[in-house]
Amino acid sequence: MAGKKKEPLAKSFGYAFAGIFTGITKERNMKIHLIAAILVVAAGFLLQISITEWCVCLILFGLVMALELVNTAVEAVVDLVTEERKPLAKIAKDTAAGAVLIAAIMAAMIGCMIFLPKIIALW
Repeated sequence: MAGKKKEPLAKSFGYAFAGIFTGITKERNMKIHLIAAILVVAAGFLLQISITEWCVCLILFGLVMALELVNTAVEAVVDLVTEERKPLAKIAKDTAAGAVLIAAIMAAMIGCMIFLPKIIALW
């Protein structure tokens, strides 16, 4: 490792964007998260949420989508290592998926706290 030249920064960003693109194009749940984010952005503009509320929404988008990408990576590594059904492989996959689920549930709850009062006020 010593003396190994690092790749240019632009190439590193290229790999990262390729990973995001792969997640969006190949993972059903990532598509669902992306559609949810688009709907929340549209609702945010329509309901004129505050800067603080925008920040909360953006943090939550980032958290949920980043965890989904990590979950995809964990699943890919486990599948690369073994095709057998092993208890530790199941734990790795299930807990990674659980992390995404917890974040998504919390994001949905916070989204309700931000948007429901504004929707109710319109009625």
